[in-house]
Amino acid sequence: MKLVLLACLLLAGFVSVRGQDTTTRTLSMAEYAKTPTFAVKDLDKDTYVKFDNTYVLDKGDFPRPYFITGDDGKKKRIDLYRLLLKEGRVDLGVMIFYSTETGKRYVACMPSYKADPKIWEKYFEDIHAIDKEEPFFVLKLSYVLSKELGFQLYRAAAAGQGKDPGKERETGTYGNDICFPGDMQVTMADGSVKVLRDVKAGDEVVTVDPATQRATPVRVKELTVHAAKNYAITRLVLLSAVTVSDHEVRLSSKVLQATPNHPMVTLNGERKMGEVKEGDKVLCKEETSGRYVEYRVWDKQEFAGGVQKVYNIVAGGGNTFIMNDVMVLQKPASR
Repeated sequence: MKLVLLACLLLAGFVSVRGQDTTTRTLSMAEYAKTPTFAVKDLDKDTYVKFDNTYVLDKGDFPRPYFITGDDGKKKRIDLYRLLLKEGRVDLGVMIFYSTETGKRYVACMPSYKADPKIWEKYFEDIHAIDKEEPFFVLKLSYVLSKELGFQLYRAAAAGQGKDPGKERETGTYGNDICFPGDMQVTMADGSVKVLRDVKAGDEVVTVDPATQRATPVRVKELTVHAAKNYAITRLVLLSAVTVSDHEVRLSSKVLQATPNHPMVTLNGERKMGEVKEGDKVLCKEETSGRYVEYRVWDKQEFAGGVQKVYNIVAGGGNTFIMNDVMVLQKPASR
């Protein structure tokens, strides 16, 4: 299995850097040894970084990070940058930044396909060493590089037909904003609903205690509005199936969208939207009774939501809101 994974990494290396330069300049072993020091301070904002006035990290070919959630529910982030020689913009390889849910970051450099075989051997040794410390690192990395390989093959084919596939690629921004799209519907204190973007200071919304299901009105102190960007959005489809009789099952569904880092209430505790898995259970408002009952996550998608503003309510109490009939947590003040 590992041979297959490593072969996949090698094949991705052939395509992802594209090898457009005609020089014989490649990554040296001394330069490879230096690459772990090429640190990127802000992976969301720093898309073009220079080092020693000699090297450049360029995220242009890899506009968005990858988020991968394993069976353990832990979410990893992988960012890719082209490593270029500043003079002549010669491809030297691809820098890999792998961030864990605790904020720890692993760095690796996949050399270009023209690099000396000894450097490729060192690269394999290095990612194998990371895999021993961070389980399934190689598996997750091979998944990301396989997807990149697929896109590069598609891009090469489209370019031959005069198309620009770069315009079709998702480029959602995974920042620190913890918010909802403006068209989500908020449950107000009087039982009515209001489009989130229309909520204003002084309005009263409802907050619900997940344990007791007691609903309490709270006053809105502020509606926070974040500047329009192409935000990454997580979309959950929630389903409830209630057996009414031997011949009848009542189905009910809800849809909720938010930035991947917005906290949610699940029956297994607090989770970010992006960490919720299919099969998880959350509390949703039942239309007929008004009670909050279990809904199961039927489908989950993460995508670029298109350029838009996102919103968050700052309330005077409680710790939940009801958004599209789904119980979600308020954004903590410290975030």
